[in-house]
Amino acid sequence: MATTLVWWAIAVYVIIALFIAYLSRKGKQNNMESYFLGDRKLGGFVSALSYSATTYSAFMLVGLAGLTYNGGVGALGFELIYLMGVSLVAFFGPRFWVAGKKYGYVTPSQMLGDRYDDKKVAVAVAITNCLFLIPYSAVQLSGVGYLLQGVSNNAIPYSTGVILATVLALLFSYIAGIRSVAWTDSLQSIFMIISSTIVVIVLINGLGGLGGFFEKIETSQPELLTVPGNGYFNILTFLGLTIPWFFFSISNPQVSQRLYMPASLKSLKTMLMGFLVFGFIYTLVAVIWGFSASIMFPDLENADMATPLVLSSDLVPPLLGVIVMVGIMAAAISTIDSILLTLSSLFAKDVYGNVKKNATDQMQLRIGKIVIPIIAILAYLFAEMQLNLIAVLSVASSAGLIVVVPAIIGTFYWKRGTAAGVLSSVIISGIVVILLEFLQMKPLGLASGLWGIILSTILFIGVSFVTRAPEAKANEFLSSIKEGLKNAK
Repeated sequence: MATTLVWWAIAVYVIIALFIAYLSRKGKQNNMESYFLGDRKLGGFVSALSYSATTYSAFMLVGLAGLTYNGGVGALGFELIYLMGVSLVAFFGPRFWVAGKKYGYVTPSQMLGDRYDDKKVAVAVAITNCLFLIPYSAVQLSGVGYLLQGVSNNAIPYSTGVILATVLALLFSYIAGIRSVAWTDSLQSIFMIISSTIVVIVLINGLGGLGGFFEKIETSQPELLTVPGNGYFNILTFLGLTIPWFFFSISNPQVSQRLYMPASLKSLKTMLMGFLVFGFIYTLVAVIWGFSASIMFPDLENADMATPLVLSSDLVPPLLGVIVMVGIMAAAISTIDSILLTLSSLFAKDVYGNVKKNATDQMQLRIGKIVIPIIAILAYLFAEMQLNLIAVLSVASSAGLIVVVPAIIGTFYWKRGTAAGVLSSVIISGIVVILLEFLQMKPLGLASGLWGIILSTILFIGVSFVTRAPEAKANEFLSSIKEGLKNAK
């Protein structure tokens, strides 16, 4: 693919995206709720497109294709289990939404601190989220770096793509907060779903039609069509990858925070249904791209180069390839800027807001805007390390975030949960996950995410039983949620 064509496509995308982001500036973004939640007024269609763009980023369109290239059809099962996990939104989504409306929560960790009646809970959860989400941000930056490097045949260095993605994410975050992110997300979601589907059709036809496509795989690499196949997706590896991803929709704050944003419960339901449709299509697209790369480029050293090489191959017309390339880049950037906004809101609301007494909403917003570039720089430095497979790194981040899941479930379904239970489960389990990832250890063959959810559940329940629960707060909170759900229907 000609480098000039790549740069022109990027230039056109940047101009259009910046224009749309500018149009999204409605009213003054002079408070936390407006800047980070869009005044809780996002419609269902925009919410669905934005939710899809934020979730399906470099992980899906570069990482899942690479995971398919490495392990075969097991990657499809892995991602379908994630889609099944989105069903958790059907249970928790309305409760998040009602709680946000009732109490004015801006972040999920703020909700946990209030529900368990201890500000230290909000601080601990916010810091844990920051620790594990910065590597996930770096994954998106790496995706753009690999993408531009691959489609340009190394004419555009990896670092150039990473820097470009970082700068654009900062611009979109600052223009109008979550509104600019949501609107640019909507543009790229429609753009991407159409163009990537066309690429799938082109690839399958170019590789002999549907029958010929799978016949080529069965002839050259039949192990890719079975599980565990070449051994990559053995049962323990599969569980280690899928369990953290199953809880992604409630454990990852950049996703769960979006449950506060829809204008109504109807909009929330539209968001969920739209996301499931988009997610299923994206899953098939990424897996087919991975299989296509296994046919066309059977000896790749870096599986994350599968998507870039497929898009720049002779089978894909250059114009179509560059259009999809821009869509993938936009998807990755949408995830980065969403994470930047979420992490800055966590720091401003739950760390600064609880440490600095009498901090006003305007002061918190100012701090939030100040830390956005700091977080971006940290993610950039992490991305430059070029660690491991994108998909595996993404799951490693989710393995750390999964330690908050028992506390989230207890928020809505267990009055007996205590602040001490949350603190012990989040802090101790989080440290264990970090150590296991750093030392690359799998005790008993279990990945860090499995140990994280097991240990955090035991600690949350066990410590809660021997400490005093905030009964009055729990009863008041749960009664409000029940009443709010009843009135919203």
